[in-house]
Amino acid sequence: MTSMVSLDNATFIRPSTFYINGLYNVPHAKYYYTFLCFVYAVTVLGNSFIMGTIYLARTLHTAKYIAVFNLALSDLFGSSALIPKYADMFLRENQYISYEDCLTSMFFVFLFMIMQSFTLLALSFDRVIAICFPLRYHAIVNKTTMTLIIGVMWIISATIMSVSIALVTRLSFCRSTTVGSYFCDHGPIFRLACNDNTPSYIMVYVFIAVVLCIPLTLIAFSYVCIGFALLKISQGAERIKAMKTCTSHLILVGMFYLPICSIYISALTTYLHPNTRIINSVLTQAIPPMLNPIIYSLKTEEVLQSIKLLYKRIKVNFATEEPMKSIAKN
Repeated sequence: MTSMVSLDNATFIRPSTFYINGLYNVPHAKYYYTFLCFVYAVTVLGNSFIMGTIYLARTLHTAKYIAVFNLALSDLFGSSALIPKYADMFLRENQYISYEDCLTSMFFVFLFMIMQSFTLLALSFDRVIAICFPLRYHAIVNKTTMTLIIGVMWIISATIMSVSIALVTRLSFCRSTTVGSYFCDHGPIFRLACNDNTPSYIMVYVFIAVVLCIPLTLIAFSYVCIGFALLKISQGAERIKAMKTCTSHLILVGMFYLPICSIYISALTTYLHPNTRIINSVLTQAIPPMLNPIIYSLKTEEVLQSIKLLYKRIKVNFATEEPMKSIAKN
C-alpha cells in the first residue's frame, strides 16, 4: 500500500509501511535478540539507579552531575526508543513498521544519540576548567551554566533531527521499501528514494561533522590542555589525583566514539557484509548506554561515597521505623 502526496506540483509516493530487514538474515538471530533484551534490562536498571542516586544525594547536586544525569537520561531513553520496538517486531514476527512510526522512531533514536555525544563534550568542558582553571572553576562552571549548556544542546539536537526528518518526508519511495538495518536507520532509508536525495546526503555529512567530528576534536583538544596543565603540577600525588578525575570520562569517550569511527572508516576503506555492519551497529548503540552508569558508579569516588551514604541513611530510617511500628501495635 502506498499513498500519493502532492507537494509543490510534484507527486511523492509514500509507502504505508517499511520492511525492517534487521537481524533476520543473521545466523542464530534469536541469540542476538536474547542478548539485546539482557543489555536493555541492565541499561534500564543501571541508568535509573545512577539518576536516582544523583537526585537523592545532595552532594551530587553540582554542575558536573547535571551533565552525568543528562547522559544517563539520554542513554535510558535512547535504548528505550531502539530496543523494545525491535523486540516487539521479533516476538510478533512482524517486520513491518508504519511510515509515521518509522520516522518517529528515527527522530528519537538519533536525537538521543546526538545528546550522548554532546553530553560527553559538556563533561570534557567541566574537566578542562576544573584542572586548568581550578580557582575559577565554581565561577565558570555552575549549575546555571551547565543547565544552559545542556538546554542549548537539546535545542541543537532537536533542530538537526527535525531538518533530517523533514528532508525524508520529501522523498518518494517507488521501488523497494526494505530497510537494510535493524531499525528505521536514516541512511538506508533515504538511499531507497527514487527522486533526488542529495539534501539528505548533505545532511549526513552535517550530522557526522556536528555530532562526531566537532565534539571529538574539541574533546581531544581539551585533553591536550589537561595534559599540559598536569605537567605543571609538581607533586606526583596531586597529578595522579587530578588524572583519576578524568578516567571515567575518558572511558566513556572511548566506548562511544571508537566503535562509531571504526564503522565509518571500515565502510569507507573495505567492503562490509550487511550482517557485519548491522551487528556492529547494534553493539555500538546498545553497549555504551549499558556500561556508562556502571563505569560512573565504580570509577568515580564521589558517586561511590554518595551510594554508601544513601545506603546508611536508608538503613537508619528502616531501623528507626521498626521500633515505631512495634509501639504503634502495642
